[in-house]
Amino acid sequence: MLNKVSYKRICTLLLLCCCAICRADTIIMKEGQSLIGDILTEKENQLVIDIGVTVMVVPKEKVLEYQYSNAPEAGDVNTAGTNLDANEPIAESDASNRLYHTANLKKTTIEKCVEAFSEAVVKVSSPSGIGSGFFINEEGYLITNYHVVEKETKIEITMFQKTKTGFGKKSFKNVKIEAINPFIDLALLKVEDLGDTKVKYAYLGDIDEIKAGENVFAIGTPLGLERTVTDGVISTTNRAFEGLVYIQTNAAINPGNSGGPLFNLSGEVIGVTNMGYIFFGGLGFAIPVDYVKHFIDNRDAFSYDKDNPNTGFKYLQPDHRRNQAEPNLIGD
Repeated sequence: MLNKVSYKRICTLLLLCCCAICRADTIIMKEGQSLIGDILTEKENQLVIDIGVTVMVVPKEKVLEYQYSNAPEAGDVNTAGTNLDANEPIAESDASNRLYHTANLKKTTIEKCVEAFSEAVVKVSSPSGIGSGFFINEEGYLITNYHVVEKETKIEITMFQKTKTGFGKKSFKNVKIEAINPFIDLALLKVEDLGDTKVKYAYLGDIDEIKAGENVFAIGTPLGLERTVTDGVISTTNRAFEGLVYIQTNAAINPGNSGGPLFNLSGEVIGVTNMGYIFFGGLGFAIPVDYVKHFIDNRDAFSYDKDNPNTGFKYLQPDHRRNQAEPNLIGD
């Protein structure tokens, strides 16, 4: 028989074990077995999990599903939106003069990603129409499409901040166009009248980690419907249009989504939505995040100057060959 002391000790041990299990990552195998522990590394074809007594390498082809226990929750993003408690940023703007942030985030659900990062998405308004955008840092810099602000200087940004009863709107009318690149349809803006407003921003992902068939979702203002979330998969990562490569997705992209973020299940921006076919569902396109990073890193080359008619996009083109039969001595 167990005495009262031994019984209490056993109950305490069982409770601690249950708590440990609740916090652990879980891998469910196709044959029905479950592995509970800490997923140390996720590679393209395998998972590495520490189950306490040993470390196992599990081929993904034998895995039915897996789930992380420390995925970002709504409260994990701090008031400034600078990082997640469980995931430290791996590249900061003050380290290399970058305006954007990246982070080593783990995959979770769309619901949790929306909860954590939806406040980074904004509505971009001008006299000619409405689009979307997203903050890339706490200083008020944001990305949108060039065609959303094309030939406009009067721009308004609307933020959606969480309140106890839902979301509250906050609008800013002192918006500066920092840089534009019509060739890849990107614009860098800055809200200059933030005051004491805390900005939550989105992290930029890695183009090399994007795979066809991966689940993604978009947040934007299609047809003026604010904070709309649509989901789908990546149809292909390299659809070519007019010399540029785009991400193709079957997530619904409609007028008003332009300039908004396309997220992966880690809550990282992998593209900027800019095209969709209104009469054909399942055909949406986004500018890959590597183009976005290059644009931001080289923003001085695309700096906007309202007094310079050649700013960012109008340059004299070289003459075409007059006689097509003549050999091209350069490169032939």
